[in-house]
Amino acid sequence: MKIIKQSDSNFQSALGALVNRANLDLVTHDEVVREILERVKHEGDVALLEYTSRFDRHELTLENMKVTREEIDSAYSQVNDVEIEALKRAAENIRKFHERQITESWEYEQDGVLLGQSQRPLGTAGIYVPGGKASYPSSVLMNAIPADVAGVEKVVMCSPAPEGKWSPHALVAADIAGVHSIFKVGGAQAVGAMAYGTKTIPRVDKIVGPGNIYVALAKRMVFGVVDIDMIAGPSEVLIVADDSAHADFIAADLLSQAEHDEEAVPVLVTCSEELAQAVMKELEVQTSRLSRQSIIKESLSRQCRLFVVESLDDAVSIANDIASEHLELAVKDPQACARKIKNAGAIFLGHYTPEAIGDYFAGPN
Repeated sequence: MKIIKQSDSNFQSALGALVNRANLDLVTHDEVVREILERVKHEGDVALLEYTSRFDRHELTLENMKVTREEIDSAYSQVNDVEIEALKRAAENIRKFHERQITESWEYEQDGVLLGQSQRPLGTAGIYVPGGKASYPSSVLMNAIPADVAGVEKVVMCSPAPEGKWSPHALVAADIAGVHSIFKVGGAQAVGAMAYGTKTIPRVDKIVGPGNIYVALAKRMVFGVVDIDMIAGPSEVLIVADDSAHADFIAADLLSQAEHDEEAVPVLVTCSEELAQAVMKELEVQTSRLSRQSIIKESLSRQCRLFVVESLDDAVSIANDIASEHLELAVKDPQACARKIKNAGAIFLGHYTPEAIGDYFAGPN
């Protein structure tokens, strides 16, 4: 965790490292993932059982690979009523938002020729849901509900169960979202199963959802056999802030990103050195109260940067260069600032719009 001023000699190199962060070293893992995919393609379920035993330390069988209705009902008993209601509310918000994204078929006649575009849903979609150091039911909702809204006939889900332990919240979310089949398989082998199909797991038309570097590389390798959504990297947030921002709010939002995993990237760009100093202190105070301290401290140490620039325009320029997955505009006039943003994933306006609301509840995906 460092404060880096625009006048510092290492400012450009630190900024350049963020701009070029997408250049992941995939070659190191290429051979391993390629072997996994080839084995799943040719050996099917046998390879899945072996890899699950090796990587998840869980002895899976053909009989228990698919989650049963009884297991889903058991998951409900492990999630309290408040959490279930929150998942249902989030699902409703996500559905409303994505219903507005539906593209209609259209046609027109020109010189006696009928031209047009026909929109048809996919037959089967495959959702990958991580199940490692943190399990996010939001990943289930954010991927399954748009598929349902689009009219996809069948939605299947794969997620690992390390040491045989499943997240009950993820199972409840899958049930709420209308997932048709859930399988206890993760990693590159799950991507291969959904891409090529096995006797147990059906082949899908498109694979969506985040995962680690092995999952990302596997998705890249099977693209063309099936469609994919994207190659997702580590989760990240960039906060542009001026002197009107609240240091405790900024710190909390940076920490909400840092707790994802050690590779998460929390970044602040501000024209107020006083704010940067206050945020650094708040990060230390708030970290001491949180349960995932080891992960947070590693992320802050390796990935967190607090940039101090000369003007808000400089901050906006940097935000456009970095093109962050999540961008918060904690400034006096966020609407005016947003009009200058060209490159960002999701934008959160003002001091009272934390990234977590958009990530988990508000509805945008």
